[in-house]
Amino acid sequence: MDVVVLTDKRYLNAASKDDPNKDYFDNLLTEDTMVLDALKKCGLRVDRRAWCDEAMDWSITKSALFRTTWDYFDRWSEFSPWLHRVQSQTQLFNAASIVHWNLDKHYLKDLKKLGVNVVPTEFVKKGGSTPLNTLSSRLGWTDVVIKPAIAGAAIDTYRVTIKGNEHICSPDAQPFTNCESLWQSLVAQQDMLVQPFLPQVIEAGEKSLIWLDGHVTHGVLKKAKTGDFRVQDDHGGTVHSVNVKSEDETLARDIMSKCIQHCRSRGWDTPIYARVDLMRDNEGQWLLSELEMVEPELWFRFNPPAAQILARAIQKRLASLS
Repeated sequence: MDVVVLTDKRYLNAASKDDPNKDYFDNLLTEDTMVLDALKKCGLRVDRRAWCDEAMDWSITKSALFRTTWDYFDRWSEFSPWLHRVQSQTQLFNAASIVHWNLDKHYLKDLKKLGVNVVPTEFVKKGGSTPLNTLSSRLGWTDVVIKPAIAGAAIDTYRVTIKGNEHICSPDAQPFTNCESLWQSLVAQQDMLVQPFLPQVIEAGEKSLIWLDGHVTHGVLKKAKTGDFRVQDDHGGTVHSVNVKSEDETLARDIMSKCIQHCRSRGWDTPIYARVDLMRDNEGQWLLSELEMVEPELWFRFNPPAAQILARAIQKRLASLS
């Protein structure tokens, strides 16, 4: 086997016609199939498996491509040892070193040091006891977003608006009695991030630019549903194809050049794919919110030829390893 495309066991088969998530399942299966077909066109032997498949001997495949492994943050105690074990048995795309770095949002610190304009972020270590109100006051932010350092799909992500002694939490903090007890519970379990809430995410959405082997192939705009700030479709958000402007391409290339600079300085492989997520600040400047290089949704259905660019990049990388 040349490439195993990695997924979540929930997505191995098509959803039934009565499943409320059928459209979501259909989209991800369509895009995984596009990647599989593109790899086959490159003459590669391929398969699609759940990362947690206990029957799989990972040493029999030359490589494994992260695609729709969207349960890893819910199953971290299983995923982390699996990753450490499999990385010694087969080539991972992106490479294991990049995956380990990118799994934890502390990578934003590294990119900021290299000159990338990132969303301002305060990192709070697991077990920290500082009240959120004290943190936000020190930082000068009265409207903040809190999120885990390792997570996805806006899991445990909340907007907290502070008005004097009143804290308004979105979504609701239940079953906790207030935002502070929610915050203390979250930080007791994991490293957390505190960021200023950027109102433009509601008005302008979040732009995602897809970078594949040096090419900015396409882009999408993600918009939150009315009354929410989370743009992910898991929470009712919508996604729309957008034209990639020259300034978009320049920005994405600049961010990726700095990312590659960081990777090379540590002796890591160059990434093959990335999704550059951008939000506007109050002055209208684009800031990097996340640089997704583990298992990002890449929306190949909006630009089918991009799947072939990814496949050729993998083919080229495998040839260089022979």
